[in-house]
Amino acid sequence: MAQYGKGSTHPSELREFEDSQTGAHIYQLTDQPSINHNLYFLTPSFTLDQQQVIFTSYRSGEPNFYKLKFPDGELVQLTDTDGIHGYSGIISKDGGELFYTHGDTVKAIDLESLQERTLERFDDGGLGECSLSSDGKYLVTAMKRDGKSHITVTATDGSGGCIIHTSENQTIIHPQFHPRHPDLIAYSGDPAPRMWTIQRDGTENRLLYQHGNEEFLVHETFLGDKAEMIVTHWPYALRRISLETLELQAISEFNAWHIASNRAGTRVLCDTVHPDIGLRMVDVETGQHDPICYPRSSCQGSQWKTDRYALAEDWAAAQAADRAESLSWMEMKVDTVYGPQWTHPHPSFSPDEKMVVYTSDVSGHPQVYAAVVP
Repeated sequence: MAQYGKGSTHPSELREFEDSQTGAHIYQLTDQPSINHNLYFLTPSFTLDQQQVIFTSYRSGEPNFYKLKFPDGELVQLTDTDGIHGYSGIISKDGGELFYTHGDTVKAIDLESLQERTLERFDDGGLGECSLSSDGKYLVTAMKRDGKSHITVTATDGSGGCIIHTSENQTIIHPQFHPRHPDLIAYSGDPAPRMWTIQRDGTENRLLYQHGNEEFLVHETFLGDKAEMIVTHWPYALRRISLETLELQAISEFNAWHIASNRAGTRVLCDTVHPDIGLRMVDVETGQHDPICYPRSSCQGSQWKTDRYALAEDWAAAQAADRAESLSWMEMKVDTVYGPQWTHPHPSFSPDEKMVVYTSDVSGHPQVYAAVVP
């Protein structure tokens, strides 16, 4: 039986095959009967030099971070503790550290020495996934505490962190730094209206688009380093919005789901569901979208069968049936409304944008894959 712990090593689990529909070359990087998934779709899972892939695995019983030298290096366990947010990991700009959240604490771990640093603790807070500023100096994450939602910013040099914004009316999710402007943060609000921006110092809190829960906008992110964002108008269209004029336009009318832009803002990577037409690459100018591969993951969550936001009664019904552990957007063991998250492909680009990393449970358990873009 495998022995797990910080620094433990495990043989490569690599399998290689061709996608039966597109011919894309696929690397299956994990092959273990537990939950394994890539980092969040807004976050690269490859280090910048493209030598290593960082992922989350539950193989030791709880979510912990692992690394492997791509594609067939041994697996190395990086962390060994309960309560890590498995989708919070983000790799430092130089590729030397992994930042992540653990309960109410923002942490960093050296990917070689495995030495850890505590960057900030927000007492009794529940922290979400991290986003790193373009200059690598700050991390932003959402926090739930005392029944309110907050945005926190923490310095990566360990000099401290603070709350920059608090909302009593909305759950704040997915705060993210602009890829080029180190002080600009976008975040999402739930319930609607969804799309907001704010400065790193908490000033200029700005609503981008006024709408109600009948217009289901989701998975918003920046369009490369442009002054624009992209958003899924579920399940009808992939749209773009100018941060200058606030004009909302359609890029392509199809069921784009989780979306990620390339650095130039010319292509958008996405998965799809209802119907599942595979991972797609979208040309931003023409709207044409072509398949990369077909993960065939189970893509669970009753939310995605509708064109409206989940209402309080949806969560209440799930909770009453003991199918959801909280009303939080964060990762749950069982979540019939939005997930479980690890059944969603959540694709992201490799640094050279010639590959994409995704998750699929087609084998019976969620595993991590990388596909070469045809």
